[in-house]
Amino acid sequence: MLNNIMIGQYFPGDSFLHRMDARVKILLLLILLMEVFVFTSAPVYSALIVLTLALILFSGVPLRMVLRSLKPLWWIILFTFVLHLFSHPGKELCRVWQFAITQEGVAQGTLISVRLMLLIVLSTLLTFTTSPLKLTDALESLLSPFKKVGLPAHELAMMMTIALRFIPTLISETDKIMKAQQSRGADFVTGSVLSRLKNMVPILVPLFLSAFRRADDLAMAMEARCYRGGAGRTRMKEMKLARLDYISLVVFAVLSLGLGVGFYR
Repeated sequence: MLNNIMIGQYFPGDSFLHRMDARVKILLLLILLMEVFVFTSAPVYSALIVLTLALILFSGVPLRMVLRSLKPLWWIILFTFVLHLFSHPGKELCRVWQFAITQEGVAQGTLISVRLMLLIVLSTLLTFTTSPLKLTDALESLLSPFKKVGLPAHELAMMMTIALRFIPTLISETDKIMKAQQSRGADFVTGSVLSRLKNMVPILVPLFLSAFRRADDLAMAMEARCYRGGAGRTRMKEMKLARLDYISLVVFAVLSLGLGVGFYR
């Protein structure tokens, strides 16, 4: 279960997605997610699914690795589908006990489930193809216009990136602690809910201690390198839009226009 959590992991590669400017990728992701929630027609969603599969193919990231990001959240997707399946009014298809399954419920449940899957896959694809350092610089660059109203863009970008980067580290640490406790006879599967919650204490205590220790080590390392926030800091490699980024923006604009025309027809 823990090994299936893919958030924050980076998959090195040389695809056009890896070479794109991180700022462009974040902006395109936000627009794609807006389109996922705005559009509702089946042809448009079919096009979005094909586009997502094409991005996965061209990114060089194994499809199995991307699909693993859905595994920890499959029960949420299933619960959402079942909830809409029985609660949406419409033409009744069949009845299970006192609950009716409607044609509109099937359609709405499928729509919401596909939305969630696209949201997870597209967001995971961003972290797969963007290194944490580039993601930090991109977030800071995108948030920099808000510095005029007092928003600490650099600090926010740094905190988000550190949190994102620490997710796989803490997952790996949790897995090691669970295996160590299981080798000592701990049982996290059988028994009542209360007993299983009690058995989680030997995991949470060393996990919190490890997290605080890693945070302290990181703070000392940043202080040893004279880190004082974003004021006056420069980058070894300045972020610049290349030809690939402009082409990607144009292609994406054409595709979005096509989806919009297909939706309003």
